Amino acid sequence: MNPWPWISGTLMLSGATLALTAAIAIVRFPDTLTRMHAATKPQVVGLILVLQGAAIELFGHGNVWALVLVGVFTLLTAPVVAHLIGRTAYREQRHRDGLLTVNELGDNVDD
Repeated sequence: MNPWPWISGTLMLSGATLALTAAIAIVRFPDTLTRMHAATKPQVVGLILVLQGAAIELFGHGNVWALVLVGVFTLLTAPVVAHLIGRTAYREQRHRDGLLTVNELGDNVDD
């Protein structure tokens, strides 16, 4: 019996579960900074797991390289997007009071 379909199915199901929990967290979390955390970390890990499962299932086809590129570009762009969202939220005062215990930017934010 071939174990690869079970492994790929498990990876895809666990990745989809992480993506679902990230989507629920985005709706339920109270402010932008916590939503940003839910939108980047579990969402990216879930996508990588789904892509790994799909790559195992499509092993030997030319489409596997497209999945690798999607994963690499996601890993490169997600931190940049999260940084820009967090910076914008900070500048517009979209965080809860008392959430930032150390404020290194203070009044020195460049516009």
